[in-house]
Amino acid sequence: MPSLKYKSKFLEASEESKHEKGDTRLSQAQENESFEDYVKRANDNAKGINVPKGFVPATTFWLIDKNDLIGRVQMRHMLNESLLKENGHIGYYIRPSKRRMGYGKEILKLALLEAKKLGLRKVLITCDDNNLASQKIIEANGGILENIIEIEINKPKTRRYWITIK
Repeated sequence: MPSLKYKSKFLEASEESKHEKGDTRLSQAQENESFEDYVKRANDNAKGINVPKGFVPATTFWLIDKNDLIGRVQMRHMLNESLLKENGHIGYYIRPSKRRMGYGKEILKLALLEAKKLGLRKVLITCDDNNLASQKIIEANGGILENIIEIEINKPKTRRYWITIK
């Protein structure tokens, strides 16, 4: 989970990912939010505290290897209508310099263990139709493609996978 202990590593990794957009970057900090406030908000959200309207409780985990922040995963505790359509239970991100090293497969594997602890038995994971790396990661972790849908014109279609947790 996010920790003040990794502030310098978080800032370093966030700088590396700052040109990526939306959920495809490391930092989920809000504009003008301090690192300390971000950590508190993320940890409160995991407990269901101060969850914004339209959102669900979610736990954020950081993947750390040899004291280096590799990436993050967000585990949504349940689905609402929007998450069922587009984003699913799990969203993960590996910083650019650590891609193609097996970390994506590992972070999803670890996320599935955490999903099981939450009592989830089947999780939805989505990715853009043109994201071959994520497709491979999801399928390597048991993802079964349900369908490919168009969410928005002029955006890639969304691949929707289900993984049964054993």
